[in-house]
Amino acid sequence: MSKNLISFLACFFMMYLVAGQSIAEIINQVSLDSLQLTLREFTGEQTTIVNGNSVTIQNRVQSNNDLAADYLFEKLDGLNNLTVSNQLINGEAGRRNVIATQLGKTNPDAIYIVCAHYDSVADYCADDNASGTAAVLEIARLLSTQCLDNTIVYALWDEEEIGLVGSNYYATQAAANGDNILGVLNIDMMGYDGNNDNDFDIDVRDFGNSIAMKDDIVSILNNPTYGFTLNVNVVNPGTTASDHARFWNQGYTAVLVGESWETNDQTPFYHSSGDDYSTLNFPYYHELAKLITGYMVTKGGLLNIDNTVTQNASTLTASQSSATYQWSNCDTETVIAGATNQSYTPVVNGNYKVEITTGSCTEISTCFAVNTLGVEAFSIDGLKIFPNPVKTVLNIELPQFSKAELKIVNINGQVVLKQSIEERLTKVKLSALTNGIYFVNLKVDGKVLTQKIVKE
Repeated sequence: MSKNLISFLACFFMMYLVAGQSIAEIINQVSLDSLQLTLREFTGEQTTIVNGNSVTIQNRVQSNNDLAADYLFEKLDGLNNLTVSNQLINGEAGRRNVIATQLGKTNPDAIYIVCAHYDSVADYCADDNASGTAAVLEIARLLSTQCLDNTIVYALWDEEEIGLVGSNYYATQAAANGDNILGVLNIDMMGYDGNNDNDFDIDVRDFGNSIAMKDDIVSILNNPTYGFTLNVNVVNPGTTASDHARFWNQGYTAVLVGESWETNDQTPFYHSSGDDYSTLNFPYYHELAKLITGYMVTKGGLLNIDNTVTQNASTLTASQSSATYQWSNCDTETVIAGATNQSYTPVVNGNYKVEITTGSCTEISTCFAVNTLGVEAFSIDGLKIFPNPVKTVLNIELPQFSKAELKIVNINGQVVLKQSIEERLTKVKLSALTNGIYFVNLKVDGKVLTQKIVKE
């Protein structure tokens, strides 16, 4: 690494805040890299790790989607402030909704749901509905770091494709329990924009306060602070052919948000294996994910705690004062013993976060990449990572080893690629990543190494 680049990174990190507290800042943290990684893994176009094993999710057809459900459960269970459960449909194994609940600190009985179905009818099915599923996971990743006034439920439905079965089971149970559900935002197919006009649909009918919910989304869309470039088509009466309709049946407030079927600009690969990752319009998808995030964080209600982190040289400092702190290593997923002060100075390169508690509210920063320490402390004899800069394929050459895992982390500390390494020479495709600075995190037989790369 050149000295000039090290100086640039140090200056950049000193100015950069890893997490924001305003709605606008959280909207801008929606990561396209994170969304794309989930899409590639969940559609089977890239291997992933589930239950500790390197696997490929071949498809999510209801009769064969237990692996997909396990993936979702693990993703949500790895986040903070969430209680995750498998809701067995009619109590039957192999038929399950994956539900994560983030309890509100002020109004725990005031419930907002963001949801999508995860089952499919063929291989891939990136738009229908890996796109909605990935958006729910991304929103959960961001909001789980925040303390919120109201309860947010992140729901992923099974058996939508065979009659809206999973959502019907949940909605019926919720109504019987008297759950105070104030709004359900259902996402079903949000990644295709064939004519690049940025049109999207909100499907709504006059059940509960659904019309007002639609108005709230449009208000966020039109707020100049957020700078959205989308164009809304309000469809009333909206379709009943997706999961929101099962909440309408129970009198709940709900809408559907997705690509523009109203203007006949839906994916031409609907319900076929042609619906793959390459057919999606990613700038459009990213923008729509940000809008949905904006609605959910607005309704969640941010509590006044600051989980931002700043850096001075190699020292990380939590911005929130008068709190209790616990620093952790994101790479090893372990708490750092004794690291309980407002500031922490790592002794090795890596990714770090802090848990901040004031009163009953606990928030966790995003992972902060530190790569300004001496690389020689992490050297593994015989290791080669090339070329650097890299355009499409990164080669990782290792000496003899027993077990190795790879993570690619972006400059915000977000994992954008993760896989186990089986061969001494591994070729990692990076063509789907946006250009910029990334960090290669390797864990080889218990030894952890971090190295910066530049994607061109």
